[in-house]
Amino acid sequence: MYLLVIFLPLCSSISLGFFGRWIGFYGSSTISIICLFFSFIFSILIFFEIGLNGHIIYIDLITWIISDNINIKWNFLFDNLTAIMLIIVTFISMLVHLYTIDYMKLDPHFQRFVSFLGIFTFFMLILITSGNLLQLFLGWEGVGLASYLLINFWFTRLAANKAALKALIVNRIGDLGILFAILLLIQIFEGTLDFHILFSLIPLINNYFIHLFIYDFHYLSLISFFLIIGAIGKSAQLGLHTWLPDAMEGPTPVSALIHAATMVTAGVFLIIRFSPIIEFSPIMLNFLTLIGAFTAFFAAFTGIFQHDIKKVIAYSTCSQLGYMIFCCGLSHYNISLFHLFNHAFFKALLFLSAGSIIHAINDEQDMRRMGSLVSFLPITYSLMLIGSLALTGFPFLTGFYSKDIILEITNLFYNSNLSLFFGILACWFGILAAFFTSFYSFRLFYLTFLNNSNISRKFIYTVKESSYLTIFVLSLLAICSIFIGFFFKEFFLGLGVDCWINTIFTWPENHYFLESEFLDIKFKWLPFLFTLFGFFSATFLNLSKLKFLSKLKFLNFLFFLINKKWFFDFIFNRIFVYPLLTFGYWISYKNLDRGFFELSGPVGLSFLTKKISIFIISLQTGQSTHYIYFFIISLSLIFSYFIFLSSTIFHLIIIFFIAIFYIF
Repeated sequence: MYLLVIFLPLCSSISLGFFGRWIGFYGSSTISIICLFFSFIFSILIFFEIGLNGHIIYIDLITWIISDNINIKWNFLFDNLTAIMLIIVTFISMLVHLYTIDYMKLDPHFQRFVSFLGIFTFFMLILITSGNLLQLFLGWEGVGLASYLLINFWFTRLAANKAALKALIVNRIGDLGILFAILLLIQIFEGTLDFHILFSLIPLINNYFIHLFIYDFHYLSLISFFLIIGAIGKSAQLGLHTWLPDAMEGPTPVSALIHAATMVTAGVFLIIRFSPIIEFSPIMLNFLTLIGAFTAFFAAFTGIFQHDIKKVIAYSTCSQLGYMIFCCGLSHYNISLFHLFNHAFFKALLFLSAGSIIHAINDEQDMRRMGSLVSFLPITYSLMLIGSLALTGFPFLTGFYSKDIILEITNLFYNSNLSLFFGILACWFGILAAFFTSFYSFRLFYLTFLNNSNISRKFIYTVKESSYLTIFVLSLLAICSIFIGFFFKEFFLGLGVDCWINTIFTWPENHYFLESEFLDIKFKWLPFLFTLFGFFSATFLNLSKLKFLSKLKFLNFLFFLINKKWFFDFIFNRIFVYPLLTFGYWISYKNLDRGFFELSGPVGLSFLTKKISIFIISLQTGQSTHYIYFFIISLSLIFSYFIFLSSTIFHLIIIFFIAIFYIF
């Protein structure tokens, strides 16, 4: 059962990838759904055995790498963290596969697409069930490869090519951080990367320092830094976030799978898994808080000026991941995991609802060309409203139970003067992010469903609701977005629950969950008030049509700056991309590859032979006087060489010049 939950998606992917054209559409759909359904059922059984009964399962499968003192095994760790992630990944993947049957049924490469979805799910399951860091890194790289294949599924589109390459290349920076962490851990632990060995021995190396240049670096802080760099890349935190909005070039099921339950959550999962290491580095905890708070605010602020419906939701994902990261920085990993769990359901609902809208209006994604869709798509409107309310943290929906407790923790840090600067930063950036989240969510609703229609007349008569299968998938996600937070809040946050004792490590002085329950009531109301203010602001600006803002000339530059995503892409291109491309062209390509290596290799030899042959051909003039002249000159040179070579006078002259050179 434990291995089937991992390898069933792989079997589905292999069968459809190699034999999909003979299996056909219905056969491919049946195989993929059956494999994912049983994988989900096994995940529920694993959760019952591990999550509810407190067991931990460790499976040693085979020996993977043996070299000198390095011994890496292919093993699997099933604890509470793994069990929860299995529920998320298999359930969302199963629903995305169901949604894909209707969404991609007219695509001639349907089997290839479903095969890519299967391999994506398989690598994510490898990542979350791995028992050592190297195996986790294999799943980490596999998820990146599968995301490239899925984003670039419509490979004839130039935008899809660029977006896939951008996602792959930007994530290589984070992957480099994981590689450095692996090397440091292998060095200090002498060849093992198993989690149960690493985490049990961490306190013994707390006082180790590594000397680099003229500085001494705390060993665990350095390892934590590289792990956090990996998380920043994969979870699209500020600085390495630029790939995430562009990943919307792939089909909508890809966006839902990547942004809801799999790829972007891998970075948060990595931070939670390595909490026994990161907790020993207060500097890195503050760094996490700083990065997460800035990302939550920046992404939410940028989302209010986006016009592509999928990019608005993508920036929403980036902002919510910022909440999870800075909650980890505040050492409340279980709350971060709870928000990750809740976020998967309502974010999948938002993306798949957006895909339903896009399909209904002839693949249009610009919200300015929509409007009045509430009359044509009332069911999709209702379901998307549930997802948006859950996203904004509306009371007693799923997002409320995790998002509000995060903001209460930050308020507690602010009021108790604990980690003063970072507490204040996380507190107000988190609350402002809640305001902007509400603003862009309701702006999306006004532009898409409630404003006057801007749809072309020839398409407006064809707008209709999606099929029963799509509505069924969206309804399941809507039910989860309403109730799942309430049902699981005690499992994640309940006092006296021992679910996370053997999974997550937190210093007792960093645990302030109980104090947050007794926070002053006015601070508990802050997130809701700012969310309500965001709703009224979006309503007011929609009714006024921004007429009064157009008169405020000093805001034009700010709006332009935000609309261009703060010029992150432009700055990165100027500072890093263009110099590297220039160096690669003129040095690596022109001077080395097409220069030195070619001229010293077969190309240079053939070029030299050609030049010599041309020179010899030029000597063939056909005039006998030229031939006699060259013949006499050649004989004279040969005769002179032999005379001087055997001459004693010639030898004496050579010796004389050598002696003069030696003296002086």
